[in-house]
Amino acid sequence: MARVTVEDCIDKVDNRFELVLLASHRARQISQGASITIDRDNDKNPVVALREIADETLSPDDLKEDLIHSLQKHVEVDEPEPDPASLIAAGGVAVASDRDEDDDAPETVTFDQMSEEELLAGIEGLVPPEKSDDY
Repeated sequence: MARVTVEDCIDKVDNRFELVLLASHRARQISQGASITIDRDNDKNPVVALREIADETLSPDDLKEDLIHSLQKHVEVDEPEPDPASLIAAGGVAVASDRDEDDDAPETVTFDQMSEEELLAGIEGLVPPEKSDDY
């Protein structure tokens, strides 16, 4: 049964390696409790996953997107970042959480300015960590 299923899936997913990745990912989802979209017919999870792909009850593109999402360790959220030039020109950052109920303007946070000479003097004043025999 599985050989016929693989041959049926090649029409939907051209690359056999990609087919193996998608079917194994789907089989893991099924073993973790995801609902199946076809009758099981006493088949094991990998065969059920291949049959789902062959019958087009699941889109290979959706499976691929889900596989990529499951492998990501850090999901980047597209949020607009404040323009650094406008922050420097303003001399601080507006903090919305520090508002009083009576005050309409947000409180601004200012940053200390340090010259290059002060920074170098501070770095020279640092003491290196003591070496231990643990390494």
